[in-house]
Amino acid sequence: MRLTLVSAPAGFGKTTLLAEWLDETAGEDHSVAWLSLGPEDSDPASFWTYVVTALHTAVPGEGSSALELIASSPLPTEHLLTTLLNELAAAPGEVWLVLDDYHLVDSHDVSDGVAFFLEHLPPHVHVVLSTRADPGLPLSRWRVRGELAEVRAADLRFTSDEAAAYLNEVAGLDLASEDVAALEERTEGWIAALQLAALSMQGRKDVSSFIARFAGNDRYIVDYLVEEVLQHQPEPVRGFLLQSAVLDRLTGPLCDALTDRDDGSHMLTVLERANLFLVALDDRREWYRYHHLFADVLRARMLAEQPDLVPLLHQRASQWYERHDLAEEAVRHAVAARDFDRGAYLMELAVPAMRRNRQEAMLLGWLKALPDDVVRRSPVLSVFYGHMLMVSGALDAVSPRLDDAERALAAVPDGSAPRWAETEELSTLPATIAVYRASLAQARGDAAGTAQHARHALDLAGPTDHLARGGAAGYLGLAAWAQGNVSSALETFTQAVASLHAAGALVDELSGTVVLADMWLAAGRPSKARQLYQRALHAAEAYGEPVAQAAADLHVGISEIDREAGDLDAAKRHLEAAAALGERAAMTESRYRWYVAMGRVAAASGDLEEAITLLGKAEELYRPGFFLPDMRPVAALKARVWITRGDLSLAADWAHERGVSATDDAGYLREFDHLTLVRLLIAQYREHPDTGALDQAAGLLDRLLSAAETSGRAGNLLEIRMLQARAHYAQGHRLQAVESLARTLAQAPEPGGYVRLFLDEGAPMRVLLRDATNHGVAGDHARLLLSLGASAEAEAPDPGQRPASLSPESPESLSDRELQVLRLLDSELSGPQIARELFVSYNTLRTHTKHIFSKLDVTSRRAAVLRARERGLM
Repeated sequence: MRLTLVSAPAGFGKTTLLAEWLDETAGEDHSVAWLSLGPEDSDPASFWTYVVTALHTAVPGEGSSALELIASSPLPTEHLLTTLLNELAAAPGEVWLVLDDYHLVDSHDVSDGVAFFLEHLPPHVHVVLSTRADPGLPLSRWRVRGELAEVRAADLRFTSDEAAAYLNEVAGLDLASEDVAALEERTEGWIAALQLAALSMQGRKDVSSFIARFAGNDRYIVDYLVEEVLQHQPEPVRGFLLQSAVLDRLTGPLCDALTDRDDGSHMLTVLERANLFLVALDDRREWYRYHHLFADVLRARMLAEQPDLVPLLHQRASQWYERHDLAEEAVRHAVAARDFDRGAYLMELAVPAMRRNRQEAMLLGWLKALPDDVVRRSPVLSVFYGHMLMVSGALDAVSPRLDDAERALAAVPDGSAPRWAETEELSTLPATIAVYRASLAQARGDAAGTAQHARHALDLAGPTDHLARGGAAGYLGLAAWAQGNVSSALETFTQAVASLHAAGALVDELSGTVVLADMWLAAGRPSKARQLYQRALHAAEAYGEPVAQAAADLHVGISEIDREAGDLDAAKRHLEAAAALGERAAMTESRYRWYVAMGRVAAASGDLEEAITLLGKAEELYRPGFFLPDMRPVAALKARVWITRGDLSLAADWAHERGVSATDDAGYLREFDHLTLVRLLIAQYREHPDTGALDQAAGLLDRLLSAAETSGRAGNLLEIRMLQARAHYAQGHRLQAVESLARTLAQAPEPGGYVRLFLDEGAPMRVLLRDATNHGVAGDHARLLLSLGASAEAEAPDPGQRPASLSPESPESLSDRELQVLRLLDSELSGPQIARELFVSYNTLRTHTKHIFSKLDVTSRRAAVLRARERGLM
C-alpha cells in the first residue's frame, strides 16, 4: 500500500495506535522511521532534512547520498527526493516512514514534495500519515487505484466493550456497566476524554455521581478533566507541568534551565510512566512533547495563575537554545517572550545561514512576527525584508525598507539603542543595498537606473567584497545587455562571474555562466558559449550533488546550442540529463527555461501541438525576473509556432495584446517581439497581399539592423538579415532576396552553429535557398541547410510524428547529426573542412563517421554514400 492515512481529531489515539501496530509488526526485515512534526517543520529545508535523517537512521547504509544534498544551497528538493527514492529502492526488506502530526505542517511546497515522493515510492516502501485533517494530497487518485488505506475517527472510537475493557481492566476502576455506557455515550468513544476521565476518577468514592455530572462540549470537558488531574498531582509535578508547557519539545537539560531545578530528566521519566500525556519523540527517551490538548490547557492555566512568569520562561528557553546553536527555537521563544530586540538580534545572527540554506520563508515569518518599528531599526533585517518583498512582487514596498536601512546605518549611536549583530552582512550592507536597488530597477525594466545603482555598489564594495562586487558587476552587465550593448555586457558580466568565483559562490558562479553564455550567443559566438557551458559543467560534475541544480541549468543551455546547430538528438539528451538531475522546481528561471527548450525542440521536430503545450507550461511558470531581462518572451515563441502552424489569427491576437507594431522604434528588449511580428506580416501577406504592411515590416527591419550593427550583436544581425531576404522574396523582389540571403549566409559568424534559424522558416526558406544555389551565389552553408531541410521534410511529413531515419529493416536509425555528416560526406569537402562546417572537432567528426559506417554496415566514405542513396536517405 502506497499510503496509510490515519485521520481523526485530537485525542483519538492515532499516535498510540501507530506505535503499538509498528511495534508488533517490527522485525529484521521491517524498518520503521518515525518523525513527529511541528509547525516549524513547514519549511521545506527543515522538513526534508528530518525525513532523510530519520530514514537514514532507520535503514543504516541508505540515504547517505541524500544526506549529502541537505547542505546544498538552495536545497535541491526534487533531486534530493529522487536520490532518496533510488537509495530506498535498494533497501532490504519493508521500510515504513511514519509522519506523525502532519496537520501541523502548513506548506504547499512540502505538500508538493510529499506528493512527488509518494507517487514514486518503491513497492516495498510505505508511508503512514497521522493527521487531524486530510492533507492536500491527491487522495482520490490513490483511492481509485487502490493505493490508499484509511483509518478514520469512526475506526478509532472506543466501542462500549473497548471502553469497558480500558476503564476496568487497564485503569482498574471496576465500573458498573451502566456507568461505562454513560461515559462511552458522553465521550462518543473519544479516547483522550476517557483517559482523562479515568485519571480524574482515581480514588473517588462516588464515581457514579461524577459520571452523572460529566457533560459539556469537547474542549470544556478536556479543560475540566485536566484541571481535575492537575489538582491531584503533587506540587512539584504540577509546577513542572505548568512551567515546561511553554515548550513545544522537552528534554531534561532544557527543562532544568526553564524551571531552575535539576530534576528535568527524572521528571520526564515520572510523567511518562504516569501516562500524563507525554509523547516520546525519539527512541532514546531524550526528547518529548505533551499531548497537544494537554499542553494547550496547561499553558492557559499557567497564564491564569502566573502570567508574569511566562515571559521569563520563554526568555530562559531562548537563551538555552542560543547556547546550543538552535537559532530557530531561540528566535521563537524570544518573540514569545516579547523580547523583540533580542529576537531581532538573533535573527541578524541567523541571516547568513538562512540565506545559504534558502530558508527565506522562515525568515519572512520571523520578520512578520516582529513589530514593524523593530524591523525598521535593524538595517540588516530591513534590507532582507525589502528583498523578500521584491521577490514576492511587492515592488512599491521595497524602497522604503532600503531607505530605513540606510537611515539606521547613518544614525549616530546614543547608547540606548539595541546593539546589532556584528556579521559580514552588516559590514557589507551599504553595497548590498545598492545591489538590491539595482535589482529593483532591473525588475521595473529601468536599465539606466540598474546601471546607476550597480556602479554605486561597485564604489561601495571593498576590494575583497567579492560577493557584492559580483552582484554589482552582474547588474551592470545586465543593464548593458538590456540596452542592446552586448560588447559592454560581455566585458562586465565576465568580471561578475570572476568575482563570484573569487567569493567561492560556486552555485552563483555556475548560474552566472548560463547568463554569460546567452550573451555570447547574442554576439554570434555559439562556440564560445559552448566552451563556457562545457567548462562549467565539468566543474559542476566534479563538485558533485550539491550543485546538481546548476548542472541541470547548464545542460539546458547546451541543449539550446545543439538544437540551433540542428542536432536535435543531442539537444534531447541534454534535456533528459537536466530532468534526471532534477529540481527544476527550485528556481523558477530554471523551471520555465527547461520547458522553453523542450518546446523549441518539439517544434523543430515537427510536433507543433506538443510545442504549444510545453511553451504554455513555461508561460505559467515564468515570473518577471529580478535577475534577467526578458529577452525572449514566451508569448512570442508561442506566436512563432502559431505562424508555422498557420494559425495567423492567434498570432495576430498576440501582437494586439502585446501592443507591438511595425511602426515602433527599435529597442533591444522588444526586438524578439518585433522579429516575430515581421514573420506574422510576411505570412499574412502570403495569404492577403498588403504592400503597405510589408513595406512597414521592411522599414522596421532596417531600423533593427541599424541598431544592431554597432552593438556587437552578430547573432541578432543574422536573424534580421535573414528576415530581410524573406521580406524581399515575399514582395516579389526575387533577385534582391537571393543576393540578400547570400550575403547573410556569407556573413554568418559560425555557419555550423546556425541551422534551425533558417530551417524553422519552413518551405519558403527552402525555396529561397534553392534559388540562391541555382544562381550560384550560395556556398556550403546553403547546401547544408538544403540537405537538412530536405531530410526534415522527408522524415516528418506529419507534424506530429517523425519516422525513423533508415528503412524499416534497418537495425539502427541515424541521428540528426549523423545525417548532417552523411550529406556532407557526399561533397568535395575534406574531413577537416566538414568538421569546421559542422562546428565540431575533427575527432568528433571521426566518431560520427564510425557510427555511420557501423549503422550502414560499410567501411568507406564512398560506400556509405552509395548505401545511403539505396535506402533513400540522400
